[in-house]
Amino acid sequence: MESQQQTRMHDAPAHTSISTDYNAYVINALSRMTRSSGAMDQRVLRKCLGLSSSYLLTDATMNPNGGLTTWYAGLSRIVDVMSALHKRDELELETVSEASKACSECWGVAGGWRELEAGMECIKDIATRLKGLLDDNGRTFHGQRIYIP
Repeated sequence: MESQQQTRMHDAPAHTSISTDYNAYVINALSRMTRSSGAMDQRVLRKCLGLSSSYLLTDATMNPNGGLTTWYAGLSRIVDVMSALHKRDELELETVSEASKACSECWGVAGGWRELEAGMECIKDIATRLKGLLDDNGRTFHGQRIYIP
């Protein structure tokens, strides 16, 4: 009996890492923001966008079975909010630029890790949705240049 317990203890990992969840992070950030002020603070959106490439890496590697899904859901949620703000003519240039930068950074992360290649299709989808928010030339937002890699 004692030897079985010792064997199980040696087989157990030294520490267990909890996987990250970008979707949960985004939902939490959005709910805190709207609960406290009732308005959309685009600084919070930009912070979430700025963390997207880090979450892509951690979600997908720490949770290989569902991490890419949670990451994509979180980024999609942000783009949904951006689309709603755009329809209300409230979307800020800085937010659009940060989203473009986030896509570029995520593309670089996904391209650098074989395990993240499936994420490239998700990034293409997000980029296509974001491009729909731009002016017809695809390089400006309300006549002003955005971040383009």
